[in-house]
Parts: sequence; structure tokens; C-alpha cells
Amino acid sequence: MTKSIINTTKAPAAIGPYSQAVWAGNLLFTSGQVALIPESGEMDNETIETETHRVMANLKALLHEAGLTFDHVIKATIFIKDMNQFQIINGIYSSYLNEPYPARETVEVARLPKDAMIEISVIAQKN
Repeated sequence: MTKSIINTTKAPAAIGPYSQAVWAGNLLFTSGQVALIPESGEMDNETIETETHRVMANLKALLHEAGLTFDHVIKATIFIKDMNQFQIINGIYSSYLNEPYPARETVEVARLPKDAMIEISVIAQKN
């Protein structure tokens, strides 16, 4: 299977040895996105709301670069530092997606890169 790399300046540059997103066949796998501002590399972490919107904007930029939208997402993984913020995150997350929603899991974790409060990765399928 051939794989190809997706890179865009409209999403944060990788901060380690990984690619922003990778095509494998007709599936796009994004790396986990935190609330990094692509232009500055700084965190957009004033509130859980601002972080969640920034994460979704970063994912949208990666999908767009690959010629996809959130409608192509078939699976999402959400890591959060505080499960008490689940309802806020879920409300924002759902505002970017349409039914039928992708499969998903949400996991509370002790710590995320850059001390983020949320990180999301997605798998999308090209029709």
C-alpha cells in the first residue's frame, strides 16, 4: 500500500518525529491536534472552549489540504484532561459535524503535549 504525507502551513507544524497527516489507500489518518496556533506555534489555551475550537480548526485545515471535510470523518479519538469538561467539548465538537456522526471514543488522560486540555485525531475516508 502506498502512503503519502499531507502537510499544510494552515495547521501546526509537527513538534516531533511525525507527519501532520498520512494517506494510506483511501484513508487519511491525522496526527493528534492540540490548540497550537499555526502561525506562531503558541497555544490558544485561554479556555476549554477556545482550545476545542482551535483543535477543530486545525483538523479542518488538514482535512481541507487533503480535499476532504468533516463529512468524510469515520472515526475520532478525543483525549481530555478533565472529564468534567466533556459536555462543553462535546457541544463544540458536534457543531463541526453532521449526522451520521463518526465513531468515537473519549478518554481522560493525566497529561497532554504542551499541557493542552484536549487533543483530537481523526480518520477520514475518501469516497
